Amino acid sequence: MTTLTLTRPAPLAHFRSMMSAFPSGVAVVTTYDRDGIPRGLTASSLASVTAEPPTVSVCLNTAGDTLQALREHGSFAVNLLHTGGRRAAGVFATPNIDRFSEVDWRPSPGLGLPWLVEDAFVTAECEVAGMLEVGTHTLVLGTLVEVAQEAGTPLLYGGREFADWPGGDMPGRVPLA
Repeated sequence: MTTLTLTRPAPLAHFRSMMSAFPSGVAVVTTYDRDGIPRGLTASSLASVTAEPPTVSVCLNTAGDTLQALREHGSFAVNLLHTGGRRAAGVFATPNIDRFSEVDWRPSPGLGLPWLVEDAFVTAECEVAGMLEVGTHTLVLGTLVEVAQEAGTPLLYGGREFADWPGGDMPGRVPLA
């Protein structure tokens, strides 16, 4: 195996420019804190890790309250936003502490996690399988426990703008309860 040794990291502006050129879907990661208060944030760092067991990864700010709540609760929901979820994406991307007062939500069908009922066309409930701190963020691995999916057109983010998936609706697989 070859080991790569970095002599110095690229400038932050170069990194941000590169990442803005890589469009991705938009998700809101949600959980509860120890007092049962819902916490969440907008994330575009969702990635598939493995199908056996079904595992995803998300990267969360290590200093953020959502990661702290996720550590305490041990599970989280990934709400994949449809094109009607642009406002929710913005709400959960701001430092507003009471984000859930700005959107319609209820407990998800399986684990009872915060589900953005009006803005998400897919909700995946995950149990934390591991964490790894990398710089200012923590990579969180989650094993999927339940998935619900209705038809919907995914919301994309790239070039610092939102866009609609050009292929239209993704099919529904498992109805949201």
